[in-house]
Amino acid sequence: MTTHTYNTDVAIIGGGVIGSATAYFLKLLSPSLAVTVLEPDPTYEFCSTLRASGGARHLFSCPENIEMSKFSIDFIKAFPQAMAMGDRPAPVDWVEGGYLFIVPPEGMGLLESNYAIQREHGCDVHLLTPRELKDHFPSMYVDDLAGGVLSPRDGWCDPNGLLQGFKRKAVSMGVVYLKDRVTSLFHSGASLTHAGLQSGATISASAFVNAAGAWAGDVSALAGVPLPVSPLRRFEHYFTCGNPMEKLPYVKDLARMAFRSEGVGFSGGLVNGDEPRGFNFDVDHDYFERVVWPAAAHRFPPLESAKCHRTWSGLYEVCELDGNPIIGATSIGNFYAVAGFSGHGMMHAPAAGRGIAELIVRGQFETIDLARLGYERVVSGEPYREAGIL
Repeated sequence: MTTHTYNTDVAIIGGGVIGSATAYFLKLLSPSLAVTVLEPDPTYEFCSTLRASGGARHLFSCPENIEMSKFSIDFIKAFPQAMAMGDRPAPVDWVEGGYLFIVPPEGMGLLESNYAIQREHGCDVHLLTPRELKDHFPSMYVDDLAGGVLSPRDGWCDPNGLLQGFKRKAVSMGVVYLKDRVTSLFHSGASLTHAGLQSGATISASAFVNAAGAWAGDVSALAGVPLPVSPLRRFEHYFTCGNPMEKLPYVKDLARMAFRSEGVGFSGGLVNGDEPRGFNFDVDHDYFERVVWPAAAHRFPPLESAKCHRTWSGLYEVCELDGNPIIGATSIGNFYAVAGFSGHGMMHAPAAGRGIAELIVRGQFETIDLARLGYERVVSGEPYREAGIL
């Protein structure tokens, strides 16, 4: 055990893609700022980032999420060059494969309403009839659908590439990464002063950022600040089709089926929102055949011959209040939350990291007003939800 004391300007708790993006933007806005990232596992074995599907889309209903996607997707597309280190690029393997949301008749009004909002925000989106869906995707069963929205400029990337690129760039700018776990948080009046670490060391800072992902609720509890963020186990599957099939965009429906083309096969799953909360990484190897395969084969009959080759688990950091992230200062003024992304953390990491950095350095959101995603709604108990497909 050590009794070492570290001093920094900003201590970021959690070194996944959200914490690393925050660190990068803090140094970009204020190069002289001392920024320290506390990450207990530099291998990121159980980090949600590395277990993510990598999808990024404009198809939201809340303007804040749409605007975060607009910035983040452009940022991800430019990432290999912008985050290059000397002659070493930062590959993220962006695939502009598109997204497709499909709905039955009872969901059409919601889809059309969201489509109108997306158009207002300048998104490249196309409202398709069942006939047009069939023309685009001949393998799709459309008889029980009322329509869909296709966003052809959306896609997916390598989450690990994004995380490592952010981390390397942040370190090159002077960010310090400490392998340690926060075990206690200490107050003086209305501010946090320092954190106790698992190693026995302490770290003092002017500002603390909770970017602990699925662990964010536990971290916040150390400060006596309620944060309605819970870990939800979900599965990702890689499967192939024994029959010829066209390439697919990221297809999602109201039942939370979501999968896309990946190499010669497909990657995706179907989230069970009723899964017991907790840090459970056990893999249910029957889940694909029991839950995912029937839904996928119904929508795309050639997938009757699907074969699952691999299943892995990961955690969503679910915001139990409303499914939207909590981004902003908490009830303790120098303790910031950027957590609860409910499956959208990787795609919104660039915009969320920039937002928190603006709040800390400038005292306000400058480029995207994220105030409605702030902690105040937790205090008031007033949810701010996405409408439609999550």
